[in-house]
Amino acid sequence: MIATSNEDLLVPRDLDFHPDFERNELWVINKDTEASGGSTVKFTNVGAPGMSYLMQEDPNNWHFMSLPTGIAFADNNNFSTCPGVFDANHNGGTPFTGPSLWSSDPTIYAQGTFGPLGSHLDMLHVTPNSQGIAHEHWNKFWVVDGYNGDVVMHDFRTDHGPGMDYHGDAIIRRYADFTITKDPNDHIVSHCVMYKATGWLYVVDHGGDRVLRLNTTTGAAGGPGNFGPFESYVEYTMYTGYDWEVIISSGLVEPAGIDIVGDHLLVSDHATGEVIIYDLSGPVVAELGRVDAGGPGLMGIKVGPDGRIWGVNATTHSLVRIGPDATVGVEEVANPELTLRPNPVVDRLFVRGLDHLTVNGTVLVQDATGRVVLNAQVGDLRTGLDVGALRPGTYSLRIGAFSQRFVKQ
Repeated sequence: MIATSNEDLLVPRDLDFHPDFERNELWVINKDTEASGGSTVKFTNVGAPGMSYLMQEDPNNWHFMSLPTGIAFADNNNFSTCPGVFDANHNGGTPFTGPSLWSSDPTIYAQGTFGPLGSHLDMLHVTPNSQGIAHEHWNKFWVVDGYNGDVVMHDFRTDHGPGMDYHGDAIIRRYADFTITKDPNDHIVSHCVMYKATGWLYVVDHGGDRVLRLNTTTGAAGGPGNFGPFESYVEYTMYTGYDWEVIISSGLVEPAGIDIVGDHLLVSDHATGEVIIYDLSGPVVAELGRVDAGGPGLMGIKVGPDGRIWGVNATTHSLVRIGPDATVGVEEVANPELTLRPNPVVDRLFVRGLDHLTVNGTVLVQDATGRVVLNAQVGDLRTGLDVGALRPGTYSLRIGAFSQRFVKQ
């Protein structure tokens, strides 16, 4: 267990790593209460001896971050959150509710200098009781609409700036050929994740005890959106003719969180406290194994830059890092003198700290099942190890008794 309520965690439901790994930040989003609005806790050097944390609440989190269920970082230092509340105005009227866009710039986010609408950069309003959110590109996100039981693409496009209120340039597309059933108690989430390499969006259907996926590169507009709108947008359409399928329909009790790395899909089970790992490389999605994450209450999960699984437990108000052997079939024994750079890596991996090792020592690279996919000698690492042919995923580099993880992009 990495952090608890002592670090200001209060019913955490999701987490994400800042994409700028130099910042070394992990953000957790708290449900809190409808009266208070949600909050974020930013961990720096998470899990390390020098870890620090900062809990932040936007001045208008009561509207823009009400009972949040998800957080997803973009590739431009922005991030988006989705609210679990039905009516973000809390007055029993129109469900003027949906995802908000934020800046991770510490001089902007949660600062009280932008007026009554807080520091938010944008907000769209056709997805009440949102259950999860995934990033695609720039300011484009996918949201699980818990009220209508479908999935909605939100492209904020150009944000309106901190504390403003123009939303008219947005593009919104609704996908409703299936039904996602939310938790009737409005607590356990139904998260989603985008596999950017293929365009497939993987979605947890909590109430259906299943996982489905839809191909976001398929389909076409089939008419105007069938819920709302409550304001004008450049486009708000129903999408039809897209490919989708159920890929997991058994073995789950209370599915909640989801993440993907390479050919491996990970799903958290709130009831059992397990992370279930699936193989996506074959014609049928196959379960590879289960990892105990510390007990019931597990919700959002994320594979970090270190290749390990991180998660939040809403019952114990905690942030957990799952054991070092959770994503590969071998136990990691870290050598503090060995470091891998860059990590994640695209083509060539460099290992620092080799001077004390014999040149003829064996180097093995193993995939998430423990299968050896590359082998070399220590002397070969002086100019870097070519990993460009490896499929995206988490791997372990082993030299004798020592092992370090890396992520291949």
